[in-house]
Amino acid sequence: MSLYTAVKEVANQNKKSIYQIEHDLRLSNGIIGKWNKSMPRADVLQDVADYLGVTTQYLFKLARSKNE
Repeated sequence: MSLYTAVKEVANQNKKSIYQIEHDLRLSNGIIGKWNKSMPRADVLQDVADYLGVTTQYLFKLARSKNE
């Protein structure tokens, strides 16, 4: 699982869309989707994790656990 998919999974649990996260945090449209193939900036990832009420470490562990 990519980091994008982990964020999307947690967002769905919180009844939030990726678009809504990007809009509320004033991020560029589609930036989270790019995490499918690249690593985000640490500060942006932290902002998203805070918004979702989880830690960045949790998102990384979720992404890694689905790959195994």
